[in-house]
Amino acid sequence: MTDRRRLERFLRSTLRNAGEQYEQVRGTTDEQLEEARRAYQGAKNARSLPSDEAGRVKIVCRRYAERRAATLDEQYRPACYEADHPDCEGCTEDVRNGRIETW
Repeated sequence: MTDRRRLERFLRSTLRNAGEQYEQVRGTTDEQLEEARRAYQGAKNARSLPSDEAGRVKIVCRRYAERRAATLDEQYRPACYEADHPDCEGCTEDVRNGRIETW
């Protein structure tokens, strides 16, 4: 009986560990997939913005409420972006979400 109980404990612990490892990998994969989806959607929205002949996007600046033609960096922030300014942060978020005001 003792050998049978040891075998059962061994199998349970091994299967439990395998299940926990699977869940960790699955969670990481789901997070990566969601991050990739957000990045794709942001790029798609930024690329669909109207632009001038120089390739600059035509947006309405939230900070100064004026029309601007600005280039976007690799994180889809306009060239006039100022870090930690609420209007600039909102503008960048709107560009990624495809709801920025354009002209």
